[in-house]
Amino acid sequence: MTEPWYKDGLQFTCTRCGNCCTGEPGSVWVNDEELAAIAQLRGEPVEEVTAMYTRQGHRGLTLREKPNGDCVFYDREGGCTIYSIRPRQCRTWPFWDSNVKTPAAWERTKSVCPGSVRGELIPAEEITRRLKVIKL
Repeated sequence: MTEPWYKDGLQFTCTRCGNCCTGEPGSVWVNDEELAAIAQLRGEPVEEVTAMYTRQGHRGLTLREKPNGDCVFYDREGGCTIYSIRPRQCRTWPFWDSNVKTPAAWERTKSVCPGSVRGELIPAEEITRRLKVIKL
């Protein structure tokens, strides 16, 4: 097996800027376990959380967006209101296949994510582990 182009690792530290949580609508895929954690954190029944904060997408349930495109759980003043239990898609950002497939893809990611140009050097093994958590 050949080594990935990022064999020396990539820098990333979340700055909590919110760029990945705001703006144009997208899909944050959630599973039953994640919905249960959100419900527990919010002190609400899972059924209510599912009905209020998700919608059906082409791959399953995804978090809803506010009218401005922001994630339903993102607060412009305080940031992510579920950060401690954020979904796996959010936890693994920016290490998604679509972002690290090529050096050019990583350059595009760096242009929208200030945390991907500074901070901790994430080893290739950890990047590969995160890539396997959810396919995006």
